Amino acid sequence: MKIFQRMYDYCIELSRHPKAMFFMSANSFIESIFWPLPVDAMIIPMCLARPKQALRIASYAVFFSVLGAIVGYLLGYYAWNGFIEDIFERLNFIRYTDVIQQWFSDFGILFVAVGAFTPIPYKVIAITTGMMASSGAVGFWDFTSQLSLLPFILVSVVGRGARFYLEAIVIKIGGNSMAEKIRKYIDIIGWMMVGAVVSALVIYRFA
Repeated sequence: MKIFQRMYDYCIELSRHPKAMFFMSANSFIESIFWPLPVDAMIIPMCLARPKQALRIASYAVFFSVLGAIVGYLLGYYAWNGFIEDIFERLNFIRYTDVIQQWFSDFGILFVAVGAFTPIPYKVIAITTGMMASSGAVGFWDFTSQLSLLPFILVSVVGRGARFYLEAIVIKIGGNSMAEKIRKYIDIIGWMMVGAVVSALVIYRFA
C-alpha cells in the first residue's frame, strides 16, 4: 500500500489551492510560537507544485517565520515565569533550555542560526532566547548585548533564510524531474524516516 505516495499527492494538490500561500504564511507564523507542523512540510510541496515561484514562497516563509519568532521571543521575555515554563515542563521542552543556553555559551547569538538546522523546534529557541534576555536583565534595544531583540531578528533571518531558500533553490533547479523522482521513491523515503524516528525514540528511551 503506497501510503506516503497518497499523502504526497494530497500535499501537492493542497499546495495548488488558491489560498495555499496564505495557509503557508499563517503556518510559518504560528509554528514559531506554538504550532507543531514544520514550515518545511508546506514549503517543499508548494515549491514542487510551483517551481517558478519557489523563491517567492521561501521569502514569505522567512518573513512570517521570523515575525512569529519575535512573538515567541516576547513570550519568553515577559511570560516565562509561572506560565511558559510550566508549559515547557509538560511538553518535555524544558530539557532543551540547557542545550540552548550551552549553545549561546559556545556560539553567541549565532546559536539561533545553528538552531535553524537542528531538530529542536524553532519556537523553543525563540522563547528560550527571550527568557535568557529577561533573566539577564537585557533590554530590547540594548545593543551591547547579543541577546537583545535586534541581533535575534537579524540572526533569525539568516538562519531561517538559509534553510528555506536552500530548499527552494534545490527544488527550483530540479523542477518537474525532481518532483517525479520524489514521488517515485516517496514510500521508501517515508518508511526510512519512520524507522529513523522509531530508532531515535528507542535509543533516547533506553540510553
